[in-house]
Amino acid sequence: MALTIVFQAALWIWFLGCVTTYRIGGRLLVEGEGVKSAEFVMLCLYSLGLAAFYCIKPAGRWMLFGVLAFWFAVQFRFHWYYTIFGAGENKLKGYNECFSGTLRVFPVSEKRLIPDLYHIVLHALILINALLCALVRY
Repeated sequence: MALTIVFQAALWIWFLGCVTTYRIGGRLLVEGEGVKSAEFVMLCLYSLGLAAFYCIKPAGRWMLFGVLAFWFAVQFRFHWYYTIFGAGENKLKGYNECFSGTLRVFPVSEKRLIPDLYHIVLHALILINALLCALVRY
């Protein structure tokens, strides 16, 4: 259970970067979109899922899992689908311009969308949290 708490907190803090801006040593990790954004709505949904997880046992576990599964599906649709299957010129141009100043582990591609460091970690944390949520026993 302690591991679950650590990963839940890590995801919440990491994703807060989509609402506020995070920098590492002056380099942009993620540009926050503020409280009037879809990212803030997702942060609220995740927060409600966490509250349900701890307050409405055992149903809260599945409520949180539902939020995480939905979140992962959205991230897959807008990021990983284009990494795996390739992207059109307009999609690549828009994505690469939007995240041009962010930290990258892998260089951009002319055929595939390559997520930046922030999104790679975000997606890993969402997946880890979903797995832990499905496996946790109260």
